[in-house]
Amino acid sequence: MAEDLRKRYGDNEALAGVSFEIPRATVLGVLGPNGAGKTTAVRILSTLLRPDGGRALIDGIDVAAQPRLARARIGLTGQFAAVDERLTGIENLVLVGRLFHMSKQVAAERGRDLLERFSLDEAADRLVSGYSGGMRRRLDIAMSLIARPSVLFLDEPTTGLDPRSRLEMWDVIDGLVADGTTLLLTTQYLDEAERLADNIIVIDKGSVIARGTKDELKAQSGGARVEITVGDPADLERVRGLLDGIVTPGATELIDAQARLITVGVTQTDHVVPRVVRSLDDADIDVIDVAVRQPTLDDVFLQLTGHRSSDHDQDDATTDEGGRR
Repeated sequence: MAEDLRKRYGDNEALAGVSFEIPRATVLGVLGPNGAGKTTAVRILSTLLRPDGGRALIDGIDVAAQPRLARARIGLTGQFAAVDERLTGIENLVLVGRLFHMSKQVAAERGRDLLERFSLDEAADRLVSGYSGGMRRRLDIAMSLIARPSVLFLDEPTTGLDPRSRLEMWDVIDGLVADGTTLLLTTQYLDEAERLADNIIVIDKGSVIARGTKDELKAQSGGARVEITVGDPADLERVRGLLDGIVTPGATELIDAQARLITVGVTQTDHVVPRVVRSLDDADIDVIDVAVRQPTLDDVFLQLTGHRSSDHDQDDATTDEGGRR
């Protein structure tokens, strides 16, 4: 749980009162543009950074007051795989296990179990320098699970992976949640948040600007839309007048004369296309196309932050505490 977390670097307010809770064995997706404060929040929750205000609790433990107890319950996978390329896969896992004061035998047994779980058992004794990006990522997460944490922080875990490796990582995350692990996931991929997150928060300029399930956030963006392309742009205003019965009150409308396109929010999508076509046909309007488009998380992101998520490919983790790149 985060409660009114605050952090400032000089004149830059990285976090300005961020609060959220994560129910046990669920995934909280944290979205936001570059520099929004996502990674700063993760660093505080994982005891790597002290907040200037507010508090963070892991299983009821204050991470600032009792960091050692908190660390025993958490795992962290950062934006870049923290594996030693000079060691084998099993040697990496044993090393981390020993840091948690496990005996060499216990660490090796736990490491072998994790390698099998993450489909890395055949590569257990190979040097990590020969691993693919997806294999390194899976090993990185396995290392964060060596001490059986109840809460796992995944900071953009699939950045830079190919599509197949991303899908493999999604399966891994599904398995972790099914086993009872609680996850906080920061991601720059909205399809990833839509696929994995039970709940989502959007952070911008250090503050939470939206929260809810993916469906709740999509509803905030105005719901479904009908896009109508006509043959003559002079008919666009007439088209709008014929749609009063299906348009969502107060919904945003867009008329693009150059594209001969009008876009309106609608209350229901059932049978809306044939209804619109019949109405326009009765009015003798030349219709080129009528399509229904469901809102996406990218629509939500655009509405909330003023730009699409694809405009940003880095997070505030690339900025150090002094604000330098």
